[in-house]
Amino acid sequence: MRPAQQRGTAPPQTPADGVAAHPATHPARSAPEGAKQRDAFFDNAKYLAIVLVAMGHAWEPLRGGSRSVAALYMVVYAFHMPAFIVISGYFSRGFDASPRQIKRLVTGVAVPYVVFEVAYTLFTRWTDRTPDRPISLLDPLYLTWFLAALFIWRLTTPLWRLVRRPLVLALAVAMLATLSPSIGNVLDLQRVLQFLPYFVVGLCLRPEHFQLVRRSEVRALSVPVFLGALAMAYWAVPRMNDAWFFHRDSAEELAAPGWYGPVMTLVLFGCSMVLVACFLAWVPRRRMWFTVLGAGTLYGYLLHGFVVQGANFGHWYDHGWVHGPVGAIAVTLAAGAVVTVLCTPPVRRLFQCTMEPELKWAFRRDATDLRRPL
Repeated sequence: MRPAQQRGTAPPQTPADGVAAHPATHPARSAPEGAKQRDAFFDNAKYLAIVLVAMGHAWEPLRGGSRSVAALYMVVYAFHMPAFIVISGYFSRGFDASPRQIKRLVTGVAVPYVVFEVAYTLFTRWTDRTPDRPISLLDPLYLTWFLAALFIWRLTTPLWRLVRRPLVLALAVAMLATLSPSIGNVLDLQRVLQFLPYFVVGLCLRPEHFQLVRRSEVRALSVPVFLGALAMAYWAVPRMNDAWFFHRDSAEELAAPGWYGPVMTLVLFGCSMVLVACFLAWVPRRRMWFTVLGAGTLYGYLLHGFVVQGANFGHWYDHGWVHGPVGAIAVTLAAGAVVTVLCTPPVRRLFQCTMEPELKWAFRRDATDLRRPL
C-alpha cells in the first residue's frame, strides 16, 4: 500500500514543476510580448515519466508470475521517480521562501496533500475493506508521500543553495537514513531523506547540463545502457529485494546488514542518475501531441491511484489471461491511456479547485502585507 493548465501561451506551472514557469527555448510567435513560454522538452519529460509511474503501478500484481515483467518493473522504478524529482528540483531553484512563494507552496502542495490524504483514506477504507483506517496527516498514504516530500524539499531549498557541497551533504543524509529504522512513518521521512539527493541534483543543474544529454552520442549510448540494465535486472530479480528502489525502508527493515544501506544508497544513486540521463536523451525537444499534458502530470499522478485501487478491489487481475504476455501488454496500454486522460485540460479544470486552489480568503491581499508585523 505504501510503495509507492495550460490556458493560452503562458500557463502557470503545476505544483510539482517548481515555483516559476520555465521559459521556452523557442517562444511561440503568438505569445504576447513579455509572456513566458513553456519548454516543450520538460513538459514532454514529465508526461513520459508520469506514464511510466502509472505503468509501474499497473505491473505490480504481474511481477510474481513473470520474471520479464519483474525485470522491467525494476528498471523503470530505478529512474522514473528520480527523473520526476530531478525535474522538480530544477524548477525549484528560484525558491527563496518569499511570502508569494510560500503561498504557492501552501495552495499547490500542502492543500492537495490534505485533500488527497483524506480522499485516499476514505477510498481505501472501502477498497481494502478496512473501515477503521484512521485519517492521519502525519502518515502519508499511498501516493501522497510525494506531496509531503516536495513540501519539505522545497522549504529546505535555501539551505541547499547556501552550503558548499550540497550533493555530498544530501547523499550523506540519505546514507545515514538507511541506518535509522527509528525514523518511522512520520511524513514518510525515510523516503523524503533517501530521495533527497535527486532533488538536490535538480537544484544544482543548469540549462547547459540538459543540453549535454540531448547530444546524439548520448542518445546512441543510452540504447546499450538500457539493454544492459534490463539484462542486469533480469539476473537480479530472484537475487535482489526490489524494495530498495522504493527508498522507504532502512537496511535493517529490509533484513540486510547495516553497511548495506549506505552502499546501496550510492550504488542506486549512480545507477538511477545514469538511467535518468538515458531517459532524458530520448525525450523529444519539439512540441508533440502530448506536450500540453506535461502541465497536468501532478493531476495524473494523484488521480490514477484511485483507478489502481479500484482495479485491485474489482479483482481485474484475477483473470488468467491478464498474467500472460497479451495481458501484460493490455495492462500497460490501459495504464498509459488512463494517466494520459487524467492529465488532459478538461480533467485539470474539473479538479483545479482541489489541486490549485486560490484560497484568497485565507491570505492577505498582497505579499508585502505578509512582511508587516502583526
